[in-house]
Amino acid sequence: MQSGPRDVAQIRLDNALALFDEFVRNTVKDPDAATLRGLERRFAERLQIQPSYWSQIKSRSRQIGERLARQFEHQCHKTPGWMDLPHDASGKTAAPAARGAAAAAQAPQSNSSPLPQDDDERFIVGLVLTYYRRHPQRARTRLLDLLGEVLMPPAAAPAAKPVASKPADEDMHSLWTKTQAGVAPLKKKR
Repeated sequence: MQSGPRDVAQIRLDNALALFDEFVRNTVKDPDAATLRGLERRFAERLQIQPSYWSQIKSRSRQIGERLARQFEHQCHKTPGWMDLPHDASGKTAAPAARGAAAAAQAPQSNSSPLPQDDDERFIVGLVLTYYRRHPQRARTRLLDLLGEVLMPPAAAPAAKPVASKPADEDMHSLWTKTQAGVAPLKKKR
């Protein structure tokens, strides 16, 4: 059984080859070998990569990384994440059961992606990074405090107070303190 990254690498290669086939079909009716060589150069130009790099991708000596996959999608007018999902011969996304759990988890409609999804999220991530790069320790402390405020569930109003228990706020505070203690300090920049 293959691991997750290999599955994605193979899916991206298959999709890149499908994009090339689509490019050939849309460009020439009956391509011969000489025409195909010229089309490979033109396809590489469309993707904004060197023809030799496209050749290395096809021969499997290079893999398509995250940034290059997004570049392929953009240049070929595909939706973000298209390169990471298996497609049938017609270019339609395979059924979720057929594409496997790893690919299903990376579907573009998923909100669990660690990457910013829109301009607002990119702005916030940039803002936090700027703050962190200027004041790493202060940013870390403040962000953990803010996240604690947001992620800590509100204390429920006690219906009947148990005799030997602590107040809910005290329990939550001790839980948050224990959680903070489990976070390893950041390494110093050199």
